[in-house]
Formats: sequence, C-alpha cells, structure tokens
Amino acid sequence: MHQRRKAREVTLQVLYELDVLGIDVREAIDRFWANFDAPEEARKFSSLLIEGTWNNRERIDSLISGSSENWTMARMSRVDKSILRMAVYELLFCQDIPPKVTLNEAIDLGKVYGSENSGAFINGILDALYGKLRNKDEDHDINSITGCTGP
Repeated sequence: MHQRRKAREVTLQVLYELDVLGIDVREAIDRFWANFDAPEEARKFSSLLIEGTWNNRERIDSLISGSSENWTMARMSRVDKSILRMAVYELLFCQDIPPKVTLNEAIDLGKVYGSENSGAFINGILDALYGKLRNKDEDHDINSITGCTGP
C-alpha cells in the first residue's frame, strides 16, 4: 500500500500543477515523469487518479461545492481543492478502495501538505459528502466503474 500513498502524493502534485497552469492533463503527467521516478505500480495508479479526477472535475467540483458550507471552490486553497477532488474521484469511481481508506489518506495528505487546518477542513467536507453519497440510490448520482486496480 506504500505505493498507493506515493501515487496519491504524485497525483496531488500534478493536480495542483494542472490547476495553476491549466495545461493538458497528459502533458502534465508526462512532464512529471520526465523529472521524477517511481515504481510502475505507483505510476499507473497515479495516472489513473490524475486523468480520472481531471476529466471528471466539473462533476466532482459540483459535489464538493454542495457539501461545503460557506466555502466556494474559489475560496479553497489549491492544495485542499486538489486533495478533495482526488478523494471524491476515489469515492465515486474506485469501488475497490474502501471509503475509510480514501478519507484517511485525504486527511493525512491535508495534514502534511496543506495548512494547519487542512486536515479538519478536508475531513468535514468529505464526511458530509460521503454521507450524502451513501444515502443516494446508485442509479441517480453515482456511476461506478470496475475499480482503480488498473487493467
């Protein structure tokens, strides 16, 4: 599982870059791997998370906005926003990852890479959002794929 933690850290870095620079997602991934190295498992998982998160960010941002009282996406730090986006992608599309793992990983990343209050902020939003997702019918708003284990 250490490889998945590394992959999430890479994902956070690339999502942050995408948010700041607004470049093509594939270009951002290629640029990252041209300068850094990681085991193949981490590379595959991070690429899946990056592309999936970025390509679904409109839907993901809508869900985050609907679960964050008094906080618009524009007010959120880019680090917190990137962590939240990645976690919501996992909750929606990675059925092979237990939600508790996703939540814990996101909170931990917030504590390490975010501000003093990021862990609590991320926890509050994800807890509210996960509660809403659990209560919805799968037909309505949650369309899952096979998982995030890769091909």
